[in-house]
Amino acid sequence: MKTLRPSFEIVEPSFGSSFTYSKYVQNENNMAHLWHYHPEIEMVFVNGGSGKRQIGSHVSYYTDGDLILIGSDLPHCGFTDTNTGNKTEVVIQMKPDFLGTDFLSLKETRGIANLFEKAKYGIAFGKDTMKLVGATLEKMHNAWPLEKLLALLGVLRELEQASDYKLLNALNFSLEMQVQDNDRINMIFNFVKDHFQEQISLEDIAEMASMTVPSFCRYFKKITKKTFTKFVNEYRVVHASKLLAEKHISITAISFESGFNNFSHFNKIFHEFTGKSASEYRNELKSVIK
Repeated sequence: MKTLRPSFEIVEPSFGSSFTYSKYVQNENNMAHLWHYHPEIEMVFVNGGSGKRQIGSHVSYYTDGDLILIGSDLPHCGFTDTNTGNKTEVVIQMKPDFLGTDFLSLKETRGIANLFEKAKYGIAFGKDTMKLVGATLEKMHNAWPLEKLLALLGVLRELEQASDYKLLNALNFSLEMQVQDNDRINMIFNFVKDHFQEQISLEDIAEMASMTVPSFCRYFKKITKKTFTKFVNEYRVVHASKLLAEKHISITAISFESGFNNFSHFNKIFHEFTGKSASEYRNELKSVIK
């Protein structure tokens, strides 16, 4: 079986700037489908729409837009595609020391330093913070370089003071490993991303990682803080959530299209992860959209 490693993305700062700013209309971001990583911290604001987010070993579904901060070298996929329905997407990428090696040591910037530290787990911000900074992020598109920098600092200040956020990966989660470990875990993530709709046996994935099944299970849990089976099931449930929102097909068909070969097992796993049945989830989503 052929698997693809995450691509290393080379990020060049915008002309006349110390960081990269990109604004896309709807699903113009052609990096969206790629599993990639880079040393730059990345901020993503999706204006409206619904889609899937995969950051590190975390996978989830967002609705009505998204605001994410991703730490250095934390692998992730893009957040928009042809089905997202978003208006725009803003992506900002900055080196941790983009303002100089001593800048984050200042008393005034300790909060931003703490924010960057939390970002290594991936941070998703709530709707209140999105409303607070969304317009600023979009207006930066037409700003002069210094105005753009000052606006970014203002946004970072709001993010470090925000209370409506959640860390997406478990505390102590880290992909800062030896090169061979980084290649191995990213190969596994990539394989699940491409094959979650099929049956994936522990024996096959362990063989792919050149490990015994018990060794692989210990290895995967040590790095991701969850079992491989739970990770695959999360991926399938999130895909099912996406289909429940976007496709007018039966829940039985959705369960099979999400990689579950047993409908009752799908119902059980979906309820475990979401706290509600698939039909309840779909009905609640309809009421929110209305």
